[in-house]
Amino acid sequence: MAKWTADDLPDLSGKTIVVTGANSGIGYEAALQFARKRAAVILACRSMDKADAAVAQIKAAFPGAAAQAVQLDLASLSSVRSFADALRKAHRKLDVLCNNAGVMAIPYQRTADGFEMQFGTNHLGHFALTGLLLDLLLAADRARIVTVTSSGHRMGSIRFDDLNWQHGYRKWFAYGQSKLANLLFCSELQRRLEKGGHRAISVACHPGYAATNLQAAGPRMTGSAMKEALMNVANRMFAQSAAAGALPTLYAAAAPDVRGNDYIGPDGFGEMWGSPIKVDRSRAARDSSTAARLWEISEQLTGVRYSLPA
Repeated sequence: MAKWTADDLPDLSGKTIVVTGANSGIGYEAALQFARKRAAVILACRSMDKADAAVAQIKAAFPGAAAQAVQLDLASLSSVRSFADALRKAHRKLDVLCNNAGVMAIPYQRTADGFEMQFGTNHLGHFALTGLLLDLLLAADRARIVTVTSSGHRMGSIRFDDLNWQHGYRKWFAYGQSKLANLLFCSELQRRLEKGGHRAISVACHPGYAATNLQAAGPRMTGSAMKEALMNVANRMFAQSAAAGALPTLYAAAAPDVRGNDYIGPDGFGEMWGSPIKVDRSRAARDSSTAARLWEISEQLTGVRYSLPA
């Protein structure tokens, strides 16, 4: 059986797609392929300089591509609201929302709203964004909400007694919590969409081990040149390219056989490399009671309440 590639993406003419964190890495590669297939792509990024440069690269590769940059800082709920307001004024529908941006294993920091940075950015920022764009997504025909998580979700647990890691911060376990939260959000969103009788679907994916800026960001923030160099060497020796890492995102966003709550990842050893297929998730990621509780708390923390039945 032939392996699925970006060439298998269907024509996306008439589709509007938002990709968060699209100025580099997996997000950029996904945006590039969406534009190649004629979608109108919105690169939602914190740095407008980097986002504008990414748009210029896309248009140089595909003249006439419909790509634009809009500022979005997922570590600020005010920025999330401003982005959503601007999008609602400019568009009547949104066909695909790729919740891609994220941070990994960084020193302890807080978002503008006081949340632990990994939980606040990776989960709460995207939770708020999706809720604020829900009306546009429901206005589209069979919209997809694609949440990019990680196999690192397997080391995570939801610390309801200390979601913001105010006690005993451990950066990798905090990352695992945020990625587990992504999967729980995906499944609970799908359950609520189905209960509301909507045709939109919620899907999750993970890139495997892909060479991006994500791995070196933590060591760079701590000033460890040696660890940063080791991460870069490991990327060159063992990781697949960012373009290959973007394939699960592309598949989740547009492959015709994708169903609600599917989880897409690479088919290679340990799900680290390879072509996109449907993969399994941890037992904790299948806990519906935890998903429902996390949803309620996320609404309280962000102030964003979904117009979907509980």
